[in-house]
Amino acid sequence: MRSSAATRLTSATVTGWRQLLLVYVLALGVLAGSAYTMYVHYDFSHSLDTRSYLSMARGEFRGVSITRRYRVVVPAVAAAVAWPVEQVYARIWPQRAATDWPLRLAFYLVNTLVLAGAGLLMFRSCLLSGAAPGAAVLAMLAVLTSRWAVYTAGLPLVDSLYLLVFALAFYAAGSGSSLALAACILLGPQAKESFVFLAPWLLWFARRAMPWPQQLALLVVSGALAYGVRHWIDTQVGAPPQESLNNALDHLHNVTYSLRRLLSVKGLGEIFSIFGFFWLVLLAGLRGGLGRWLRPLGRSGAALLTVVVVHMLLSGDLGRMGYLAAPVFAVLFARLLTFHPVFHWLGTKTEAAQHPDS
Repeated sequence: MRSSAATRLTSATVTGWRQLLLVYVLALGVLAGSAYTMYVHYDFSHSLDTRSYLSMARGEFRGVSITRRYRVVVPAVAAAVAWPVEQVYARIWPQRAATDWPLRLAFYLVNTLVLAGAGLLMFRSCLLSGAAPGAAVLAMLAVLTSRWAVYTAGLPLVDSLYLLVFALAFYAAGSGSSLALAACILLGPQAKESFVFLAPWLLWFARRAMPWPQQLALLVVSGALAYGVRHWIDTQVGAPPQESLNNALDHLHNVTYSLRRLLSVKGLGEIFSIFGFFWLVLLAGLRGGLGRWLRPLGRSGAALLTVVVVHMLLSGDLGRMGYLAAPVFAVLFARLLTFHPVFHWLGTKTEAAQHPDS
């Protein structure tokens, strides 16, 4: 009897890993193909962000805006990946080896791998919400085919890591995974300074994964590490300590601009462009009351959307920051495909469909 139970457990574990590997490879394939054109043909002459992160990957911090120069994780990993890439370039395309091409390819590889990881976590969050595997895959693909996914994966940017942080946070809160939460807390301050707005959400909604005293201790360690990195960089560029505070306060000026933009036709179009026509699936939720479909997301989902709105207002870049809502969007999308009568023809209905509010 015990042998039989152990066999079933081992079989389920193997099947689970195979499923996750297949989903991750699918996410990689979708991202790598769609972002390749962006990687090859993007015009860097008008993009200060991408030029800044390329400079950081080369170890050059002078002249980089204070808004970006502390986000070192992705540029550092890209620099490490670029070295073997450069050796290959030297043999195949010697004229490109001394240019930015190896570094640009490294960013493309790193961002694609990281963003695919975020997609896998969103797939897992969809399953935890009761959605069928097929619906969860479709939801993941809807998120990873966004224009912002293509932009993030194909260019020398660091947004992929921050989306991974949000995906880790939402997954940790839903699954109770202390490992996911620890990774979220350690990576968050290194990904972007605005992680400070996500930290309170974690302390309240991720208590199942880790009690708040332990979270606070880990936040202190993570904050100290981030401060050490900032201090080292400030020493390299000769920047005064108060410059960071002044830069943070300057972002408050973006709120008025963001609100005006959000209430304009152009702003609404920017919001629509985050997930494009996949927004239309959510319209089906109006039948029978949208609250019925939102209820399983609970207060944690609504609160996370509030955190995303704060990011949008402070940054002024509505679409780019709005993409951080992808984990919540994916779960709602997957649940509608699983439980809503309009989509039963997809064959994604499960036994749980008898209890769509579960």
